[in-house]
Amino acid sequence: MYLKQLSVINFKNYEEAGLTFSEGVNAFLGNNGAGKTNLLDAIHYLSLCKSYFNPIDSQQIKQGADFFIITGTFSKNDKQEAVACSVKRNQKKQFKRNKKDYQRLADHIGLLPLVMVSPYDISIIIEGSEERRKFIDNVISQTDNLYLDELITYNKVLANRNALLKMIADTGRYDPGLLEILDEQLITSGSRIFEKRKAFMEAFTTIFNKHYQFLSDDAEQVELIYESQLLNENFATLLKKNIERDRALERTTAGIHKDDLQFAIHGMPMKKFGSQGQQKSFLIALKLAQYSFLDQQKGFKPLLLLDDIFDKLDDQRVTKLMQMVSNHDFGQVFITDTSDARVKNIFTHMGVPIKLFKVKAGEIDA
Repeated sequence: MYLKQLSVINFKNYEEAGLTFSEGVNAFLGNNGAGKTNLLDAIHYLSLCKSYFNPIDSQQIKQGADFFIITGTFSKNDKQEAVACSVKRNQKKQFKRNKKDYQRLADHIGLLPLVMVSPYDISIIIEGSEERRKFIDNVISQTDNLYLDELITYNKVLANRNALLKMIADTGRYDPGLLEILDEQLITSGSRIFEKRKAFMEAFTTIFNKHYQFLSDDAEQVELIYESQLLNENFATLLKKNIERDRALERTTAGIHKDDLQFAIHGMPMKKFGSQGQQKSFLIALKLAQYSFLDQQKGFKPLLLLDDIFDKLDDQRVTKLMQMVSNHDFGQVFITDTSDARVKNIFTHMGVPIKLFKVKAGEIDA
């Protein structure tokens, strides 16, 4: 699978742009703020129906305009897929595949799998558990449509249960029958999600370890551990045990919405004891493992988007990463960088052809 053409109208800092890509490595080069990352984000929209960086669609519209349109033509299994996303201010987002509207955006997720590696990924390490759950959910959702539906169901039931707990606290009226119904729904949905996350992490951890060892040349010992309350007790027992606490705090304190990933280096938390280079290597290994997992599950290579990845990586790790990219482990690759010379030198040295795009203030010169 690869992206043949991309066109954007009124998207972020672009009034209008059209690009034709190579099936291999494509690089967007230019100064910071020129709009390189915006092109990666446009590609992300076509794959996952949303921005990688900002959940509010209307904020992606170019200043002074009322809409944006992104269109892309993909080649997949020797067939052409035309995908279009359009957003008008104060209107619902429209998404089309081969000129037909999607009734549910969730039905598009996984059709055109993609992995993005960005400096913003540091939030996976330094922010709260929600960021790490999002990472797990993003990977599984691209391989399992039912998982996304289950997640939506769970979050709705969780919101209803929390609202009931607040109402009980506010009114003093406690209806155990209603709570029992919500608990049953939460247990059914949450247990399915837990089993899928557990199975995913068992497969994923092995792939991650292989990628980190290659990137770091076996120089460091790292750990990736899945943490869930459901690993030790079944969900029904957890809810019963925590009911008084839930009523006191007016929210559900046990469940898969508390799942987390633990990142460690030499037995210590990566967040506190990993250098910037080690943290970045960890994140890149996570994303490359995501890529390998999607490749295995889908049977074809996803798109790989590398945003400003040379920053904070030493030369050895950059070389290792580019070796992987050039050894046909990956399909189509998109890279952004501020240095023309660096990108040219790396790929010329490896004998890998690359298509260059010069980006300057929303204008593109191929």
